[in-house]
Amino acid sequence: KQWYQRRVRGLCLRLGRSVVRNGLLNCSKAVSQLTADKEVVGLGWASDLENEMRAGLSEKPALTDIVNYYFNKAAPACEEECLKTIRKGSYEKSLQLIRGTLGVIKPCNDVLEISFPIRRENGDIETITGFRSQHSHHRTPTKGGLRFSEDIDRETINSLAKINSFTSALIDVPFGGAKAGIRINPEKYTTRELEKIVRRFTVELAKKGFIGPGIDVLGPDLGTGEQEMNWIADTYRNTLGSQDLNSYACVTGKSRAMGGIHGRDRSAGKGLFLTCSQFLEDADFMKAVRLIPGAFGKKVIIQGFGNLGYHTSRYFTRGGAKVVGVMEKDCSIYNADGIDPDALEAWITETGSVAGFPGAQETDKNLLHEPCDILIPCAVEKVITCDNVNDIKAKIVVEGANCTMTPMAYEMILKKNVLVIPDILNNSGSVCTSYFEWLKNMKHVSFGRLTFRYTKEANKHLLNSVQTSIETLFDTDCPIVPTPEFEANMSGASEKDFVNSGLSYTIEGTVDSVSKLCKQHELGLDVRQACYIIAMSKIVTIYSTAGYTFT
Repeated sequence: KQWYQRRVRGLCLRLGRSVVRNGLLNCSKAVSQLTADKEVVGLGWASDLENEMRAGLSEKPALTDIVNYYFNKAAPACEEECLKTIRKGSYEKSLQLIRGTLGVIKPCNDVLEISFPIRRENGDIETITGFRSQHSHHRTPTKGGLRFSEDIDRETINSLAKINSFTSALIDVPFGGAKAGIRINPEKYTTRELEKIVRRFTVELAKKGFIGPGIDVLGPDLGTGEQEMNWIADTYRNTLGSQDLNSYACVTGKSRAMGGIHGRDRSAGKGLFLTCSQFLEDADFMKAVRLIPGAFGKKVIIQGFGNLGYHTSRYFTRGGAKVVGVMEKDCSIYNADGIDPDALEAWITETGSVAGFPGAQETDKNLLHEPCDILIPCAVEKVITCDNVNDIKAKIVVEGANCTMTPMAYEMILKKNVLVIPDILNNSGSVCTSYFEWLKNMKHVSFGRLTFRYTKEANKHLLNSVQTSIETLFDTDCPIVPTPEFEANMSGASEKDFVNSGLSYTIEGTVDSVSKLCKQHELGLDVRQACYIIAMSKIVTIYSTAGYTFT
């Protein structure tokens, strides 16, 4: 029963070894040889396995090819995991159900493409194109951000929606995956024009049933932030959601005044840091990459100093690491003694560029290739390819942006004993905090508000009770004075405390499960495959348990 599973399970691993050993020119030959068996090619989850694997391992794969490659690579082990819990009749029937479900979750369920006109301030009429993709409805609502970019298309949005599904499943957040995009460069539009675009896009989504607190929830992404989310919430509340009590829950990432939650703006950076810290504390992983456990003293280089890069650098600096290099599109800076992230952020706010920052030296070197302990690409996709992967000298690569390396580069870098912490795991911070904000909006009360006064009074009574007991026993005055730490927390957990506690708990549990699966399946440093196996297994289990409607 297990023979063909083991046969397929080793397919991608041997393919990666063949690519590293024989080089890119023999890639197609290696794929053809390894997919020649009918047992391999005929599997339900990968009927086009050969073409998809070849596309994923090409020099310039599309984003959809990258996601499909990792999906196919994890599918055999996902079958094994699902067979442990799913029993629908005989072994063959169970396997048939699992493979069929894997085929169901591979494409996106719903994709919407919208074109609408806006009148610009100079009088011109311009047509705007937008997309919204809902990958999986195993959980509802679906959840995913809205980005502004001139480079997006339908396939890109579909791929990002898949990644969101896997991230939500991985960290046990009850959302399906989605993603939205508007094909514009926001720098070319005024604030008033951007507001027109966002509000019209929201109306179009509402008309098509692609937005709502229990249907589809948007959030910030590349090129968007609090202001755009506020516009979306206000537009939905005054149109389709005018009689919906939970209307503000149609979008997360809003400002606090509009129902946002504490720490949402820094959640992506904090989640990335907490995830990386968990791996840094794992002695087995650190031994494999020849590093001392812990973040203290680690040298970090960050590509991209936007919201994610800034907050990531802040948390690493607080943790004792040194951010020695920052790469931006116009300039790179380096300081072996460490760069102050707050000072750099203030400089960028004042001047609009990292150039001339007095706390570091400008450099013409490609900092991706500089020696460091941790490299964090936070800017764009596919910055590490088979052309430059051999120049990477970092011991750990933490993917801040989605799909920062091609599959071939990933297979090659694993052979160098470099730990790659993947995007679907690092995205957990923003997804988890978005979930907390959604819960807050659905409950219409901030976390801790109902218990602050009671908890504070209860703690005072506790201290008075202890003081009275001691004074009665020893017949003397004995005032009990709380420590500053206890006094600061006498009122119980604030919204900030709830968010930080929930985020830390979620990430610790997720990384622990990923680490265990890596060891169980002997994946070594292939953390990405472990993440995909866990996420896909959870989605398959939900579909298989609930069954299919009208099938």
